[in-house]
Amino acid sequence: IAKSISHGLARNVLSASFNDQTVEVNDALTEDGSLVLYTWDKAEGKKAFWHSSAHLLAEALEQSYPGIKLTIGPAIDNGFYYDVDFNGHEFGEADFPKVEKLMLENARQKSEFNLRSISKADALEVYKENPFKTELIENLEDGTITFCDHASFTDLCRGGHLPNTGFIKAVKIMSVAGAYWRGDEKNPQLSRVYGTSFPKASLLTEYLL
Repeated sequence: IAKSISHGLARNVLSASFNDQTVEVNDALTEDGSLVLYTWDKAEGKKAFWHSSAHLLAEALEQSYPGIKLTIGPAIDNGFYYDVDFNGHEFGEADFPKVEKLMLENARQKSEFNLRSISKADALEVYKENPFKTELIENLEDGTITFCDHASFTDLCRGGHLPNTGFIKAVKIMSVAGAYWRGDEKNPQLSRVYGTSFPKASLLTEYLL
């Protein structure tokens, strides 16, 4: 649909909504309705960009630190974060550059983000070793649960992603801090890894000035 308007628009579409519901850019539309396309200039485009970047961060952390347990990774103002149980691994500022490098190497693979439905039973089986994801899944209704896949990485996710990882051209891990699971001090303490990302390296440079 974007290509029918202009190829320039098609190259820059990051996210979309259909009848006021967020959809994946690669979704097929089977009925008439109201479609809105979002680019980097729109808040919705940035939200999809940064949420997709959180997936890229989680993938790189899993590759670098085997046995970690992922929890949630939302977009926030000016970037994203991912809460992680590092399960005994040390992670600090000295580790940021190697994870950033791996994120960009993975981004250049231009792996598509694909959302798929999964049954509650199957989702629980996938995350049987992860008590955080299990808790989230147990609070969801069967038939409403979706996973997002890119490359060999999978995460529990509701959607709103870039067409592929190749849109992410610049990344920066900003900080890491402690965060209690679900904001409750009675729960386990996790590491909250903050980051930001941009479709051009020059935009990251400008942001950091």
